[in-house]
Amino acid sequence: MKIKILTIFPEMFAPVLNASILGRAQDKGLIAFEVIDIRPFSQRKHKNTDDDPFGGGAGMVMMAQPVVDAMRYAMGEGFSGRRIYLSPRGQTQTQRKAEELAREEELILLCGHYEGLDQRAIDLCVDEELSVGDYVLTGGELAAMVVADAVARLIPGVLGCEESAQTESFSSGLLEYPQYTRPRVFEGLEVPAVLLEGNHALIEDWRFEQSLRITLARRPELVQGLEMSKRQRRIYDRVLREWTQQKGDV
Repeated sequence: MKIKILTIFPEMFAPVLNASILGRAQDKGLIAFEVIDIRPFSQRKHKNTDDDPFGGGAGMVMMAQPVVDAMRYAMGEGFSGRRIYLSPRGQTQTQRKAEELAREEELILLCGHYEGLDQRAIDLCVDEELSVGDYVLTGGELAAMVVADAVARLIPGVLGCEESAQTESFSSGLLEYPQYTRPRVFEGLEVPAVLLEGNHALIEDWRFEQSLRITLARRPELVQGLEMSKRQRRIYDRVLREWTQQKGDV
């Protein structure tokens, strides 16, 4: 997979994209990142990429020309992927969206800055707008890193253990269950006995129940429409009764 990132601050990306799992994935040829500086595409004398907004208002707006020309350069010939503008007004990034994007052959992530981007650039060269949360950042660079990381780790071979991506938070529809490692007792706190007994069916039941309890406590809306086996349904019914009772007692 190829992920190209358009930005006016390309120096921000190397420490993230070239380190740890993403760096190893590039070394293995599983993914290719290309960071493209928008500034050289500006036709202004001083290569600036912003100007005052028509109609007045605070701040500056990114100009359409350098962004559109940079996008066309990034697309090259025969582009067949998705062009995404990182924006607070976009659809919220989710695990499902990451899975959807991971199926693309190529992504171009456009990082906005200042007070936003000239709408004409969005109309001409953006397929969708994407947000990483209901808050505003100083620019799209950090958001682009989040999206790139969330997508890259879903590409086969990147994590090394495919099960990791399948059992973590949101992949099953629930938040992830608690994890433990050695020692068995730490500062008086013991690992749950069920994890030490080797009964994989009971371990799966315990993990599902813990995920369910955590999700009900923190993100109850995620439980709606959850697909479950008959065994999981019995656990769900019991936990839901207990959870409802506890809420009524408060």
